[in-house]
Amino acid sequence: MKEKLYIIKIGGTLIDDKKSLKAFLMQFSEIEGAKILIHGGGKLAETLAEKLKIRQTMIDGRRITNKKTLKVVTMVYAGRINKNLVAKLQSFDCNAIGFSGADGNVIKAEKRQHPEIDFGFVGDIDEKSINHELIINMINLGLVPVFSAITHDKKGNLFNTNADTIAGTIAQALSKHFDTELLFCFDKNGVLENIEDENSNLKTINKQEFSELKSEGKLHKGILPKLENAFRAKENGVQKVALIKEEKLSDQIKLGNEGTEICL
Repeated sequence: MKEKLYIIKIGGTLIDDKKSLKAFLMQFSEIEGAKILIHGGGKLAETLAEKLKIRQTMIDGRRITNKKTLKVVTMVYAGRINKNLVAKLQSFDCNAIGFSGADGNVIKAEKRQHPEIDFGFVGDIDEKSINHELIINMINLGLVPVFSAITHDKKGNLFNTNADTIAGTIAQALSKHFDTELLFCFDKNGVLENIEDENSNLKTINKQEFSELKSEGKLHKGILPKLENAFRAKENGVQKVALIKEEKLSDQIKLGNEGTEICL
């Protein structure tokens, strides 16, 4: 039987809320066994970019990253946020270690190629991008990897890579070695059928239902990358994938019935 591995992704809303973040990290630290944390950014990068008068552009929940924006997100994601999370986890006796994709060549990306849009320094990854042997070795040492949304191309360039994509791709790469559960944690009860109604969350969602909700414009743009990566992970061997509310992490680990579970 494979060892259980939890891969948990958190985003900016939680990172920006000190009280909620502390409570979440306490829940995360109490998870027994193998676990990985992946984080996005938060308002800090946008606030800093605004102060520096660097215009920010988002397309379908994905950030256009020019040279100046890359400097900001690298400082914030791989620096301030990543090390702050590691330090807080250490305070809960969770032996965390923080990474960008360049550290240990753990996530190697390729510059995004798009026929119409120049995304700038945005890196795309697939399962082969992940140095799964290094991650497994860290887990076997009892360490808890914490990944930021910064990757590299092994040619000296850093890239901004969507954290949901990183979470899903790491989960795919490790699902061959572990019984992997991928949890996208955010500030909603799951996938909402009606974005105005917090209690309208679906208990499960399949690809057809996702396509229908998307075509009807019922899904917030920010949830699209989560769902796209959630389905890709499920289709590529990840044993369980769900979108849950951050504060429900412990309940999900114990009962397994929170939020919205991805089905094929």
